Amino acid sequence: MLPRLNKQHVMNNPGWGIAPDYFLYPERILQFGTGVLLRGLVDYLVDKSNKQGIFKGRIVVVKSTDGDAGAFGSQDGLFTTHIKGVAQGELVDQYLVNASISRVLQSNAEWEAILEAATQPTLDIIVSNTTEVGIQYVEENIAAGVPASFPGKLLAILHERWSKGMKGFVIIPTELVVDNGVLLRETVLRLAAYNQLPEAFIQWIGDANRFCSSLVDRIVPGKPKNLAECWEQAGYTDELWIDAEPFLLWAIEGDAAVAQQLSFHQADERMLIAPSITPYREQKLRILNGSHTAAVCVGFLSGLNTVYECMQDPFMRRFFQTVVTEEILPTVAHLGPQTAVFAKDVLDRFANPSIEHKLISITFQQSSKMNARNVQTLLRYHAAKGTLPEMLTLGFAATLLFLRPEGQQNGKYQGRRKEGVYDITDENIAVFAEHWKGLAQPGYPEVSALVKAICKDGRLWDTDLNNIPGFADTVADHLTGMLQHGINSYINQHAKAI
Repeated sequence: MLPRLNKQHVMNNPGWGIAPDYFLYPERILQFGTGVLLRGLVDYLVDKSNKQGIFKGRIVVVKSTDGDAGAFGSQDGLFTTHIKGVAQGELVDQYLVNASISRVLQSNAEWEAILEAATQPTLDIIVSNTTEVGIQYVEENIAAGVPASFPGKLLAILHERWSKGMKGFVIIPTELVVDNGVLLRETVLRLAAYNQLPEAFIQWIGDANRFCSSLVDRIVPGKPKNLAECWEQAGYTDELWIDAEPFLLWAIEGDAAVAQQLSFHQADERMLIAPSITPYREQKLRILNGSHTAAVCVGFLSGLNTVYECMQDPFMRRFFQTVVTEEILPTVAHLGPQTAVFAKDVLDRFANPSIEHKLISITFQQSSKMNARNVQTLLRYHAAKGTLPEMLTLGFAATLLFLRPEGQQNGKYQGRRKEGVYDITDENIAVFAEHWKGLAQPGYPEVSALVKAICKDGRLWDTDLNNIPGFADTVADHLTGMLQHGINSYINQHAKAI
């Protein structure tokens, strides 16, 4: 019978890099959330730094939900991070035991203990990941029990800290919201005003605390399907086991003082502290998200189901490589030299056999994503080169085909590919249904009229795409070919022509 991962098991395995004094490090971080992203990114970085003797601090975690946290107690907060994937073109398969978490406290059952933990002199950092809806203003009395919202809990903790005459925190939300630090600060201040808290305290919130916007990027699938096999290979059981890809990025908006407080960034150059994180946010939007959006409908309609399958298909692999390195990358060179490295990492991530990223999931709100992620790239590319980006244009045509409704079922529009019907989840689908309804036959003149009408529809795009010379005509050529010959046959012909 395999032993359970816990402190005693770690002490019996000194080769794991966890020295006995690691467990004596003081609690320095209060973390809202037990989710896999925080454990696979933030906790990974803290643990890596502790093992190098840099940060020497541990994390006390607040669990807001009432779910069972027993595994954290029985395993002394320890868990395995299994890093699997491709980095610099090489396969990575690495097991790490993470000891950064000191304890997990339930917010409803152990609120007083959380307030006590937050007033430790050594604790000066707060990190959160409460999903995008977590940073919302909820009118509540923070003195009437445990606050329901995350901003309410944070405000109560700040008030407790201030009432004891203590210094403030560096507060870093990782929720996937633009300017999440700014949003959280404004929400907390608004709630403080609603609670009619002292003006001196409200002033202290702004003066003594740093709310830092941040951007996180790492795919952490969580528990693997073959967990029992992993246990056998590792030699112990671990109910908190998580898988993670090799790539990571944590960009934090801050200055030298923030960097000094977050000293664990020294352990990994992929944790970045900079005056502005806008370049990192845009490179992710354009290169990673933009290439997904450009390619997804081509891959899905041709019968593929995951990003990894696309990278095993000769044409789709070439599609991704071309769209990333030749079409998108030149349009973001102004963001800095790191974009070229990021682009290479993106292609490695797409080729990770350990991640099952379904194409149909990526098509969620496809038209809005195309507008936000790729229209600006189209404009920049044409302005710089005077020509059209070939793969992006082909991907746009496939998007129009994907958004062609073939009917409705249970109130949802559905499209059709060779393998059967699929649900279209797009807030603009009724607009596309209106345009497609007017197509009498799939000849070039009719398809051209359809494409030009869609390109100028202000409900869909921030600009009239007909103003990009040749764009609508090229899209119409592609779409006509797909309609008349089928997307697979058309792609085969297209591949031979380039």
